[in-house]
Amino acid sequence: MITPDALAPFIDPAAIAIVAGGTLAATLLRTPLRDVGRGIAALAVLPRRNFDADPLIDQVRALGRIARRHGVHTLDRSVLADPDVAAAIAEVVDGTTPAEITRLLDERRRARVLRHAAAADMWAGAAEVAPAMGMVGTLIGLVKMFLAMADPSAIGAGMAVALLATLYGALIANLVAIPVAVRLRRRARAELEERARLVAPLAALAEIDRARPMMAVVAA
Repeated sequence: MITPDALAPFIDPAAIAIVAGGTLAATLLRTPLRDVGRGIAALAVLPRRNFDADPLIDQVRALGRIARRHGVHTLDRSVLADPDVAAAIAEVVDGTTPAEITRLLDERRRARVLRHAAAADMWAGAAEVAPAMGMVGTLIGLVKMFLAMADPSAIGAGMAVALLATLYGALIANLVAIPVAVRLRRRARAELEERARLVAPLAALAEIDRARPMMAVVAA
């Protein structure tokens, strides 16, 4: 069991301030604030299951049955939680063609990919910066150590900053930032593939309203 006394030698406030503070400052300087917010907010989705389009596809099929019986204009009263499906249904109700529905969903998927990429890039950028900040802390610690050569009791503090700063930079990059960036990109790819499955059922809804007049003519 790891005790606080065992961890005490690996904790140095000065090294933590240099590496963590420097990484945070560099990330804020190189990343738009909007993307920083997206990167932080994206942490909340990591524990969740990957996006699954099956429930939405079932919902679209149910809407299709309603549209065949009563017309697509009745879908205007549907309560839809997913923003992409809601936008597509609104266009269907307005009489948009299947090709336009497909184009709308493709545009929304591309915009979603860009947002996910921006969040992942923020963490990837932090992973690049953290080891460099660790090196900066190492240099600061070495300077402090050399300045204290006349006082042997002060050499240890400078050496601690020098060594621990490198350790902190490696840990932040490899145990925090890189894993978060990789997982966000993996989730984004999985969601992109799942959302592509929604295109055909939603485009088919737009065909229903066009087919109804033809069916009425045939029945007459």
